[in-house]
Amino acid sequence: MKLVIQRTSGGKVEVEGETVGEIGPGLMVLAGFGKNDLETLPGSKVWNTLIDKMIGLRIFEDEEGRMNLSLEDISGDILLVSQFTLYASCKKGRRPSFTGACEPQLANRLFDRLVTDVSGKAPAKVATGQFGAMMNVDFVNWGPVTIILDSEDFI
Repeated sequence: MKLVIQRTSGGKVEVEGETVGEIGPGLMVLAGFGKNDLETLPGSKVWNTLIDKMIGLRIFEDEEGRMNLSLEDISGDILLVSQFTLYASCKKGRRPSFTGACEPQLANRLFDRLVTDVSGKAPAKVATGQFGAMMNVDFVNWGPVTIILDSEDFI
């Protein structure tokens, strides 16, 4: 699993012109699953570590302007959007290969479980995009601050 985490002052996801998810200040998180991410990943030590680390990242500024506060400290929201393109390979040619991405049915189940598990730990609202849909994602990368978490780094 790969998570691209961006600090945001707010964001929303639209599908066919309708808003399906919207948040205030917090985290915009793109989540991708690789073909090596097994169904048993949810509930594992790595799975829980990634969720806890995402929520606990101290990337919000305190009163002295230092990145010292977490999502919990600011009671921030989370916008989760599934994105298989995080597993794109551009090693050969100019057209990305997505053979490293998880097959859609399993990825959908993993994403649903991620939403459930994050919702159980998040300090405030958790909103999502729509799995498999063509989405317009609109948010402000506040800082900008972008952090990447990859399950491979925690195995």
